Amino acid sequence: MKDKQVIGIDIGGTTINLGRFLADGTCTECLSITTPQPATPEAIVNVLTYSLKQLSQDYNCKAIGIGMPGPTDRTNRIARVGINLPDWEDIPLAELIENKTQLPTTLANDANCAAIGEAWLGAGQNITNFILLTLGTGVGGAIFINGKLFTGSYGAAGELGLITLNPDGYPCNSGNQGSLEQHACIRAVRRMTGKTPLELGELAQKGDRDALQFWQQYGTILGAGITSLIYVLTPEAVILGGGISASAEYFFPATEAEINRRVHPSSRVGLKLLKAQLGNNAGMIGAAKLALDLKNQEDFLD
Repeated sequence: MKDKQVIGIDIGGTTINLGRFLADGTCTECLSITTPQPATPEAIVNVLTYSLKQLSQDYNCKAIGIGMPGPTDRTNRIARVGINLPDWEDIPLAELIENKTQLPTTLANDANCAAIGEAWLGAGQNITNFILLTLGTGVGGAIFINGKLFTGSYGAAGELGLITLNPDGYPCNSGNQGSLEQHACIRAVRRMTGKTPLELGELAQKGDRDALQFWQQYGTILGAGITSLIYVLTPEAVILGGGISASAEYFFPATEAEINRRVHPSSRVGLKLLKAQLGNNAGMIGAAKLALDLKNQEDFLD
């Protein structure tokens, strides 16, 4: 068991999740730590170095995969931008972690990691073409085409949460204005209601009329944003994950109704709207899959 383990890491704006995994995706140990504030590159590297020592102690770990809240370069070694993290621009994070751990390291956008995880062990299994949205601190996105993750010419494709929904809306850290993220992330929910998604989910469970009405409104807005993505990509499925998806039962009907209202049937043949199955662990699991693939590639080259 100790011979074939890798580490998957999901860096979030509020929490960093780390796990040690076997080749079949079994998590043998995991840690959840608070993201340092401000979450500068130096602070993140320091906290990761300490946590990795804890996680890999007495275990012969082979590689590390990291999910980043922002695009990476096409070599999967440089964090190009941390959309909701300060001072992240072209940071050679893989090299920095390798220097601290002496373990081969690879990076990917966190939503891409979540999609990889869902394709491997979750809701995306046996689905060739799908898109995934992570509804959380931000709204991340990922695209699977013909069974493979699509990241474009420079590694930054798939930022689905940054499409424009309202040209005159709230400014986004990406430089856009009125993006889907600004209508569907945790911060947007707080702005609209003064409450967290968790609180609204609990109220909805109790039958609170205002909370149920909010989730219907949320689902409608989300459906309008997803409509554009469906017209461009005509996926077999749209998978929704992230912390807000815990309340999916309250907004899925409105989301599906809005999609059906706006998208011509020819562009949504057999379309499925699915809740991600791996929860908040999806990014960590996908990062572990990246590490396994990196290790297998290195073994082949050796």
